[in-house]
Amino acid sequence: MKQPTRQRVAILGSTGSIGTSTLDVLARHPDRFEVFALTAATQVDLMLQQCLQVQPRFAVMVSAVHATQLAERLGQAGAKTQVLVGETALSEVAAHEEVDAVMAAIVGAAGLAPCLAAARAGKRLLLANKEALVVGGEFFMQAVRTGGATLLPIDSEHSAIFQSLPEDPSTWARRVDKIILTASGGPFRTRDPQTLREVTPEQACAHPNWVMGRKISVDSATMMNKALEVIEARYLFGLEPQRLEVVIHPQSVIHSMVQYSDHSVVAQLGTPDMRVPIAYGLSWPERMASGAAALDFRTLSAMTFESMDAPGHAQRFPGIGLAWDALRGPSGTTAVLNAANEVAVAAFLERRIRFDQIHAVNLGTLEAVVPSAPGSLDDLLALDAQSRAAAQQCVRSFTA
Repeated sequence: MKQPTRQRVAILGSTGSIGTSTLDVLARHPDRFEVFALTAATQVDLMLQQCLQVQPRFAVMVSAVHATQLAERLGQAGAKTQVLVGETALSEVAAHEEVDAVMAAIVGAAGLAPCLAAARAGKRLLLANKEALVVGGEFFMQAVRTGGATLLPIDSEHSAIFQSLPEDPSTWARRVDKIILTASGGPFRTRDPQTLREVTPEQACAHPNWVMGRKISVDSATMMNKALEVIEARYLFGLEPQRLEVVIHPQSVIHSMVQYSDHSVVAQLGTPDMRVPIAYGLSWPERMASGAAALDFRTLSAMTFESMDAPGHAQRFPGIGLAWDALRGPSGTTAVLNAANEVAVAAFLERRIRFDQIHAVNLGTLEAVVPSAPGSLDDLLALDAQSRAAAQQCVRSFTA
């Protein structure tokens, strides 16, 4: 069967920051790509705007009420986009036979099922949903291998690592000494740890370098995003946890580094703009214009680095060590950590717990739930539900 001249792309989570950035990149290359499907949870107004702009064949809304609203408004506008509804439809468009590439940008464990569907269908899977790996772990990677999918990381850090590694994955374990993930340190890198109990959701969401959604912004403030990224790197690149390191780099210019066995270091640099890793994932192994500003070394400020062992960081970021704890635990422990963190962050954003209690919820859930090795999607979803229930109990213990 003759391949289409343009790649057909499905964007899972098109109304989020990654989704909108993906649409921006695609719009710059109309000769190479077309949008086949868009998906969202509840944002009808933005989804309507996107559908009218790119005219996808399908639009999926997880909420039935919002799907009805979208269908009515698209009909009034004379658009031909077909509206589908529900979580099953997410997997259907991700695995659709006419889709070439899937941008997986649904935040949280909700993105696991469509990611698995895309992997099993052998798609080019652009993974911006770190939870697919954190929750799915080896089970997810097996689906990628079995389906023959091409897995390309979109997180800026993991894209940087991928760009800095040798082209032949079979040589990684032998040639690479360690992977160094960089972290900005978020908005509280220099804040007195004793004042963290006073942090508001608005302060936690005010990231100094990146424009992100509220949940991811809070994760950056606690550095739980980096804990999840360590877990993701473990499965993406196959190196042992002790060969993964985190350093704080406040300027966010170096996105991550690879130290080789001869102790030379290869780093990927660029402006803090998610369109760069998105464009690389879409065009790999080639490169294409992303729309991001070029890095201007003439105006670049000094680049600095801080060890996670620096004074105060252990108190500011107690959650970072949970990555290695979870990787050392029974299979499924990383899924428990992810579920706990989602519940804890939601509770903080709803002002039900304090900022400094997010870590306590995560720790308490890990102590309460001892997983057995998940062997199916149903097992993972059951473990996720059990962990969320335990995390909610922890939250209630703080709010009672």
